[in-house]
Amino acid sequence: MSIFTGNHILSVSQFDRDAIERVFSVAESMEPYAKRQKRTTVLDGAILGNLFFEPSTRTRVSFGTAFNLLGGEVRETTGMANSALAKGESLYDTARVLSGYSDIIAMRHPAAGSVAEFAEGSRVPVLNGGDGANEHPTQALLDLFTIKRELQFNNKTIDGLHIAMIGDLRYGRTVHSLSKLLCLFKNVRFTLISPKELAMPDYILSAIEDAGHSLKVTDQLEGNMDADICYQTRIQEERFPSQDEANKYRGKFRLNQSIYTRHFQSKTVIMHPLPRDSRMEANELDNDLNLNPNLAIFRQTDNGVLVRMALFALTLGVEDLVSQYEKPVIWYSNKS
Repeated sequence: MSIFTGNHILSVSQFDRDAIERVFSVAESMEPYAKRQKRTTVLDGAILGNLFFEPSTRTRVSFGTAFNLLGGEVRETTGMANSALAKGESLYDTARVLSGYSDIIAMRHPAAGSVAEFAEGSRVPVLNGGDGANEHPTQALLDLFTIKRELQFNNKTIDGLHIAMIGDLRYGRTVHSLSKLLCLFKNVRFTLISPKELAMPDYILSAIEDAGHSLKVTDQLEGNMDADICYQTRIQEERFPSQDEANKYRGKFRLNQSIYTRHFQSKTVIMHPLPRDSRMEANELDNDLNLNPNLAIFRQTDNGVLVRMALFALTLGVEDLVSQYEKPVIWYSNKS
């Protein structure tokens, strides 16, 4: 039986390298279904409760898409005001009720630790779609999967990676979770670039150092770096005590083709968890990067569907049954 079957996925701390490789192996096998070259009904009759109590586009829709592509159905709740939580219902009670309507639940909530609290009351597996400034484990897995694929193209591996993380590293839960996963690999070099007030939390820095990795912390883009990955983040304005406070940092580390050429190698891969803030005062990733072949942000989103399909299959214990439930593709799509 799979070590995933029936278990919640709440934190990247649950994963070791073997578990990560298992997720990635299953994710690779999902590509023909994601590209509509084949279809499967392995989860026919299963229901995903997609509970998003904080705004989301990519994560919410990709969870639903991933479940649909495996043949399952999706029921959604979006926004705190549209749920019984607005009437004072506890997360425990909500979990007990909604898990009776679902076979698995994906959940996002603005409070750190909230998804784990919800999971205590759930009768079915719960996948963390982001809990405040705490963690975003499925985003970290899809980011790592993307890094692996991008490095393979350049004949490199995650072991020995040099990654530059730029922007809001204090509130950016994606970089927290990704850093924890990268600590499982060997000889990783971290260059962390942010305003001092938005620096990576000390507990993440300690984890990087305790794992024996190289660490550089700076508030400046300096010289020409030999980074394999440039991971840019958005100013997490929803986490700041006020809009005025967030505005002080908006646009601090913009990246356009000129800045990229000045500070990075010709093969440095550009990543971002999205959404990128394209407003003039922010403009984290300029549109002049859109035709740069090293811009991987949309490959990231495609990979997110594969990874979430894999997590659903593993958690529900059907990862080895997917191909047995293949059906002809009725609606033709030439997706590439």
